Amino acid sequence: MKDLDEAALRQVGGVQPRLLTASIAVLGSIVASFQPAKAQTAFTLPAPPFEVPGLPSASGNWTATIGIGGDYRPDYPGSKNWMLSPVPIFSIRRAGMVKEFRGPRDSPSIALIDFGDLRAGPAVKYVKERKSSDHSELNGLADVKAAFEFGGFVEYYAVDWLRLRSELRQGVGGHKGTVADFSSDFIVPLIDRLTISAGPRFTWKSAKAIAPYFDVDAAQSLASGLPAFDAKGGAYSVGFGAQVSYRINPQWEVHAYVEYEKLLGDAANSPIVKLRGTPNQTTIGLGASYSFDFKIR
Repeated sequence: MKDLDEAALRQVGGVQPRLLTASIAVLGSIVASFQPAKAQTAFTLPAPPFEVPGLPSASGNWTATIGIGGDYRPDYPGSKNWMLSPVPIFSIRRAGMVKEFRGPRDSPSIALIDFGDLRAGPAVKYVKERKSSDHSELNGLADVKAAFEFGGFVEYYAVDWLRLRSELRQGVGGHKGTVADFSSDFIVPLIDRLTISAGPRFTWKSAKAIAPYFDVDAAQSLASGLPAFDAKGGAYSVGFGAQVSYRINPQWEVHAYVEYEKLLGDAANSPIVKLRGTPNQTTIGLGASYSFDFKIR
């Protein structure tokens, strides 16, 4: 555990100070420019032409949250180098329910089922492509196209300060495997608008979700100098994340977070990781989001 923590700290300490300073300065200017505002209904949509049996009616008031963030994360799964990537923020839930909490690992989602302490609905995640020509350590390996993962989520508030969430998604494109994410977040309001949260994470992936990123076939072995490797599915990673959120007003929120995960199983044992990368994967991010209400007749 000590080695694991030290590896994570070494990665965090390697973040370029100027990049983080500039990002924080931008978010600071956003905070300073907004005045307190009250949430209000932005628009009204017509009633849906039909209802889906077994699901609650879509009619009523909803709250949408949209935003953008920036992640400083590994270049690709298992990489020891980092890059800055944009991250979209999107969610829809019933208006007037329990105040929404969003974790940094949450996929864009819509809570079609919302009982306040229990929510569920569709979720989607985008996985960027991996081009071997962009990374010298991947020379001779295959490119992996961008992928979309479609599926759903379920989250449950056991108590007001503890959220449990799981997502199950199926890949399309760069990989065609199944991914299951599990996370817990302990949510602690420090003052009226400032909240900190933290908790453990675990990810499971099928062989088809792992193989494109960690396999080395015979031809690639000759071209890259890496030993051949046939990656199987199973436990993919375990980790821990923490977030600080500040709500400027009912509509605007800014947040900063750090997520650490340790690759497991064949993901960690792949020569791509063991010989040219690292199983210790750390992500640092900043973001801002805007919430508004809308109505469906």
